[in-house]
Amino acid sequence: MFTDMLITRSKTGETMYDITMCMNGALSGLVGITAGCSVCEPWAAFVIGIIAGWVYIGFSTLLVKLKIDDAVDAIPVHFGNGMWGCIATGLFASPGLVDQAYGTPNYGAFYGSGKLLGVEICGILFIIGWVGLIMIPYFILLNAAGLFRVDALEEEVGLDISHHKGAAYDMSGPSEEAKEKYEISTSQRKLVVPADDGEENA
Repeated sequence: MFTDMLITRSKTGETMYDITMCMNGALSGLVGITAGCSVCEPWAAFVIGIIAGWVYIGFSTLLVKLKIDDAVDAIPVHFGNGMWGCIATGLFASPGLVDQAYGTPNYGAFYGSGKLLGVEICGILFIIGWVGLIMIPYFILLNAAGLFRVDALEEEVGLDISHHKGAAYDMSGPSEEAKEKYEISTSQRKLVVPADDGEENA
């Protein structure tokens, strides 16, 4: 969230805190440490979590540039940080913890062995290939049957209404009075309150 705030501030000059970034950033940290939770030291888990937030922001920005629709940023959180978690295990796995958990001498590259990192990268490539091999034909069949995506009108109205019989969010927005109060509260201008007639006469 703070990284996103700094990026937004550098681009727009305004400080904004995005709660979505906060929640998905926290989830990204959890996803990032999942693969290596039994073999990484606490300090390494902290570093992995910080980098996971940056990975999330990078993947989320990439999806927007590629015009891939992911309303809840599941791809950056789970795919992006799933890969980062595997790579991080290959980097940060502690020899002592690996030995306690698995009884093997394979440990992270930062401790002098690159074998585990190579295995993790091979695992990532295998998973991507396996999922692609199974799901791409399925998506092609759905597209051919006209079931791959909803029509443009349903996209505009929202699937909560067309598929779930009710709106999930209040899209009416704030009232004009609330907007005015907000603008006054965030304004940097000094407000001059005119004196009433009684004060002028006194």
